[in-house]
Amino acid sequence: MLGGKEKALRKLRKDLRSGLYSYLVLSLLSEEGELHGYAIRKRLGELSDGRLVPSEGALYDILKSLKKYKLVEDFWVEVKGRPRKYYRLTDLGREVLLALRDEIRTIERTLMRLEGLE
Repeated sequence: MLGGKEKALRKLRKDLRSGLYSYLVLSLLSEEGELHGYAIRKRLGELSDGRLVPSEGALYDILKSLKKYKLVEDFWVEVKGRPRKYYRLTDLGREVLLALRDEIRTIERTLMRLEGLE
């Protein structure tokens, strides 16, 4: 059974990461172009030293949501005789990402000031 600290951390991390993962996926697609789901998870793992890697199910839920809002589009590619679903940013996705980057920068500046690092 989880103690109070563990419960709180689990809940707050989940809340914090849910929006962050969407931002990271959009940023990754913006920087690296077309990627399939496994490559997205692998790259996020590499970039975060394994600390920010959504579960496979969570990643596909994120991609489904981003697709619903027309921020990404998917398409099939045959790789070594096997079909793979790839994702890429749409023009709307680029616009939304730029707006989110401003928001992230504001959060970064606020955290730096709060922690006395600026």
